[in-house]
Amino acid sequence: MTVDLKAAEFTFQGLRPIPVAVTTVHGGRANGLMSLSGGPAGIVPEAPRVTVSITKYNFSHDLILQGGVFAMHVLSNDPDLLPTSLDILMALGGSSGRDGDKLDGLEIKHGATGVPILLGALSYVEARVTGSLDNDENTIFVGDVIAAERLNKGRKLDIGEAWAKLPPEWIERYEHNHHAQLEHCRGARGLGSTQEVS
Repeated sequence: MTVDLKAAEFTFQGLRPIPVAVTTVHGGRANGLMSLSGGPAGIVPEAPRVTVSITKYNFSHDLILQGGVFAMHVLSNDPDLLPTSLDILMALGGSSGRDGDKLDGLEIKHGATGVPILLGALSYVEARVTGSLDNDENTIFVGDVIAAERLNKGRKLDIGEAWAKLPPEWIERYEHNHHAQLEHCRGARGLGSTQEVS
């Protein structure tokens, strides 16, 4: 069976426009990353749940898996807050937590579970993991929301707005670093580094 990759890409395009900043903590180590996979995981309004998919390549993956807690933030597009939103995106999306403290320099407070809450974000939900699905290259985490707060003004920053404002040198570094993550995910799925899906 062959897959029309262009048709698949067209179908997926635009379905995940909102980048989320995910933070977590375990064993005294805090970390965070950016993801395009955050969303609601239930329909009961008085008992909200949240889901996020984290690749196993990311340091935050193991912290969430072991610690069972995370916070998911959305960023603001308000002109006064856009520089802070981009700072968060570049800090959490530009490097690995294995190489140093990605939260250093970001304004935070500690949530109910101890996870770092990004005070420059538009809003957040904090969750305890209730279930997870191992999906070879990633784990899909679902959590009960135990805290939520609107922190700042504006509407949710979408990835197109953000990408248009990011420095070209940062984008180049991100794309270079992302290649290693992509290769790791290919390997986890048994695809090999040069194999293409047809």
